[in-house]
Amino acid sequence: MSNSPDDDRLEELREQKRKELKQQQQGGEGDPAERQQAAQQQAEAQREAVLKKHLTDGARQRLNAVEMSKPQVAKQVKQQVVALAQSGRVQDRIDEQQMKELLKELQPDSKSYDIQHR
Repeated sequence: MSNSPDDDRLEELREQKRKELKQQQQGGEGDPAERQQAAQQQAEAQREAVLKKHLTDGARQRLNAVEMSKPQVAKQVKQQVVALAQSGRVQDRIDEQQMKELLKELQPDSKSYDIQHR
């Protein structure tokens, strides 16, 4: 199996986490807020690595465009993609068309008003 940049990034994240855990076990020092922030950053980095692994460039660009205008919707889509990936339900990479479908599913139905003139 060849080492792709995604595999290298995942291994780098794992190594970083090992170092952090070892440091916590040895010293146990550090402000709880700092540790919580470091854990959040680590979790975010892992989410980004999973997204990078399971999204094509087109899908990632579309998600970034949505994130600029509707950050909450983009956050929901990211969570759903990560959950699908972790549960093993993503067979291949998600392409732009599949991303459109995901976005459409998570978009609230737009309300339309019928105006009748009498």
